[in-house]
Amino acid sequence: MNDAPASQSALHAAGPVAETLVGVGGVLVLGAGAIFLGVMLLLWRASRRAPGTVDVRRWVIGGGVVFPVVVLTALFAYSEWHRPPWRVAPPKDALIVGVTAHMWWWEVRYRDPATGAEIVTANEIRIPAGRPVYFGLGSADVIHSFWVPPLGGKMDAIPGRVQHLQLQADRPGVWRGQCAEYCGAQHARMALHVVAQTPAEFDAWLAAQARPAAGSALDRGREAFLANRCNACHTVRGVSAESRLGPDLTHVGSRLYLGAGTVPNDAAQRLAWVAHTQQLKPGARMPSSHGRIEPAALQAIANWLGELQ
Repeated sequence: MNDAPASQSALHAAGPVAETLVGVGGVLVLGAGAIFLGVMLLLWRASRRAPGTVDVRRWVIGGGVVFPVVVLTALFAYSEWHRPPWRVAPPKDALIVGVTAHMWWWEVRYRDPATGAEIVTANEIRIPAGRPVYFGLGSADVIHSFWVPPLGGKMDAIPGRVQHLQLQADRPGVWRGQCAEYCGAQHARMALHVVAQTPAEFDAWLAAQARPAAGSALDRGREAFLANRCNACHTVRGVSAESRLGPDLTHVGSRLYLGAGTVPNDAAQRLAWVAHTQQLKPGARMPSSHGRIEPAALQAIANWLGELQ
């Protein structure tokens, strides 16, 4: 895994769609700068001429009609030429990933190539580098927007509709995405991470995700998880029945972050997240467990979740 900080800069393109957008953006910035300098030059020349010596009609027609029409037509043609292709159906070799936005987390669904069964995870999208990825985007509540700046443009996730977005990562790496449409109190903490792996690493990861939660010697953590009804909102395949109220935790220990990018997924932060959810992410649907569950049980739950690789 790449240990470098996850990039969220649209200027550091990591895929063909993002590279196209950076190129178009550069042309627009340079063009706007050239026009600005030209206008300043004309203003300087006009200030040095005597009143009444300027042909106003020529400047109105040339500068107010002809020039904008030519420039805007050229920009439209250029942007259409470089517009990333939108596809009604995914390419034959594309990986299809379903993403459902919730307040304030992301549900991610894959299809197991061996059995056809759905594989559910949350807040982290793993993809194979060098392969197109076709996203089906939806929302379970309000309008959200899916945006991973280094990989390409953003797309709204709208309740009752499925939007499509095709992206690709050129190389392995980790990139941070964000909800780009204000969706409530914790909009700023509704992040996700895209992890691009080599095709072999991705295939191994997907096969592991298709399996139920691995057996763990930390029986007390599993028992505390069930006894305190954490399974009422969270699914752990092989341990509890399916629930879609909260993120699937079957392999939560393998993720980089908790709480949709809120805290790193290490032992200390995992315990803090379980115990003090509302302090770290006020308004989240998950209540804080501190004061409701005894400290030893909280520690056991946090340790057990870390074992779910």
